[in-house]
Parts: sequence; structure tokens; C-alpha cells
Amino acid sequence: MIASKITEYNALIFELTIREREYTVETLTSHFHNQVHCGTVVELYDKLINDMQRDGKLGNARVYKYSRTSLLKFTGQRLQVPFCDIDAVWLRRYENWLRTNGCSDTTISQLFRTLRSMFYKAIEWQIVKKEYYPFETYKVSKFDTRTKKRAITKEDVRKVIALDLSQGYPSERLARDIFVFSYFGAGINFADIALLKYGNIRDGRVQYIRKKTGKPISFLLMEEMRNIIIQYRQTGQTDEDYIFPILDRRVHRTEQQRYDRTHKVLTNTNRWLRKIVQRVGVEHLTTSS
Repeated sequence: MIASKITEYNALIFELTIREREYTVETLTSHFHNQVHCGTVVELYDKLINDMQRDGKLGNARVYKYSRTSLLKFTGQRLQVPFCDIDAVWLRRYENWLRTNGCSDTTISQLFRTLRSMFYKAIEWQIVKKEYYPFETYKVSKFDTRTKKRAITKEDVRKVIALDLSQGYPSERLARDIFVFSYFGAGINFADIALLKYGNIRDGRVQYIRKKTGKPISFLLMEEMRNIIIQYRQTGQTDEDYIFPILDRRVHRTEQQRYDRTHKVLTNTNRWLRKIVQRVGVEHLTTSS
């Protein structure tokens, strides 16, 4: 064990000497103390996914899980490979496999951007040397991820608002109200709508912290939005209660519970919006996560 440690330190000293970098006993020991011990791709995936789940970044964790699953399928459940084995040739084989399995450019781009971010972390944590970084020659930017713009007119929005849903399902009315609220609310996304509380309505404005970026957002509360809020307010509710009946602060207490519930209602909301499209003859309605 001592001989092994001496070999590790000698290798580090040799590498620092070649790079003409100064070092001390403290910097040498700090290097090994702070080192992330993830020798393979799957080990780093597992570490990052666990870290994201611990920090409440469940959306990011879901993206990395999807990437990990895709890579496991491609390698035949053999992802115990070091980062240095993944080169441009390997990435092209992976791209061809994804296309054979019907993946679009948008999906492929997301998968490769996730894998690329893994390489950044691996290099940062000195799991792999920068010279093995394969995305200098294999460009992720080549994928065409542009989507056709779908503009909705004011007349279309009026049709949606005027639609009589008094005899319909509560979920259908909620879907319509969420879409209208987002339309008049500066495009606020579904995750932030779900987290809106009555306390976020102040001085005639909607003020909240965007979940995805952590940035403060503020916009004018339009009359159409105010009318929707009034519909959902119940007696006894306080500033700590959620505006829309998506989350319940007494039930959805953990980040995982809130994430699962929000994702489920988003799926149901978009399903109802597709039905509303058919009823009013609008080309496309959706709300983003």
C-alpha cells in the first residue's frame, strides 16, 4: 500500500514538473484528498445523479438518468468503461445507433450535450486528462434542433377564453386557465405556475423566483389573470397556499413529491389542451415545463 501511494505521488510530481507548475507538500496531499473517485462513466453518472437529487434538482437528475439509460442500452449494459475510451469514432457509432432507434436531432442533441457536460466534470475533477476530450472534433452543434415557430393569434386566445367549460371536467377547466394565465403572464412556465402562492401577488404584480434559474421575475397582473385567481381562491386560504389546485402544502412537502405531482399534472394538462384545440379549431396549444 505504501509503495502504491509513493507511485501515485511520484506520478503527480512528474506531471506537475512537465507542466512547469510549482507544488508543495500541501498541494500534493490536497490533490488526492479532494479527488473524486469515479473511474468510469457510470460511476460519475451515479454520483452526479445522487448529488442532484440531494440538492433538489430533480429535473436535471431526470435528464441525466435518461442519458445514463440510453448509454447502457447502447453498450449492452456495459458502461464500466473509462472516459478515455470514448472518442469521436465511439460517439459516431452512438449517434448511428440512436438514429437507427428513431431518435430525432433534438433528442440526440440533448443526449450528447449531457454526455459532454459529464466530460467537463470528469476533466475538472481530474478523472480524465483534457487531451481525451472528444468534442473538439465531434461537434454537438451540428444537430438541427430548430423547431417550427407556432404563433397563436389574439383571436385564437379569445376563442379559448370564450369556450364554455361549465359542464366539463375540472381538469379541462384547469388546463384552459393555466394556458390563459401563462399567455397573459409573460410566458410563465408550468413549474413556476404550480409553485405560485397568493403571497406572490403584491402591489398588482406577480413576483416570484424562477425555479429553473433562481432569478427574480416580476410582471403586471392582467385582468384576465386576476379573474382566474379569484375562481380558485377558497375561504381560509392564506398567502402560503398555492394559487392553483396542483400542489397542496399539507400533502406535497418534499421536493420529490412536488416534482412527481407537477410532472403528472403537466402531462394531464397538455392532454386536455389537445382536446381544446380540436373544439375551438386552434392549430396548437401547449404549456412548457
